[in-house]
Amino acid sequence: MADEEEDVPFEEDAEDAGGGLDGGQGKRKRLFSKELRCMMYGFGDDQNPYTESVDILEDLVIEFITEMTHKAMSIGRQGRVQVEDIVFLIRKDPRKFARVKDLLTMNEELKRARKAFDEANYGS
Repeated sequence: MADEEEDVPFEEDAEDAGGGLDGGQGKRKRLFSKELRCMMYGFGDDQNPYTESVDILEDLVIEFITEMTHKAMSIGRQGRVQVEDIVFLIRKDPRKFARVKDLLTMNEELKRARKAFDEANYGS
């Protein structure tokens, strides 16, 4: 009986243990590890950076994405994230704004090129 009572608080403590965004070490699937490793190498890090460095960077990226998504959901149409909302949020950061503008322009060009390619191949 006494052993059972001692085990219950330990199990509760084990559930509460661990912190951060993943709720404990290794429980959350790493979504951007491969891409972040490549980016870190491209920006001058070692070809195989420390896993801890990649994990910290991934936590920062996920935190940034989460915050931006929550902010975007609170403006414009409530509960929906639209491209215009993201553009609105980053309008005061010239580097981010220029990059988003370039990516959106490139996306439109790719859409037009795909459409032209499909029309050429399948005939309209």
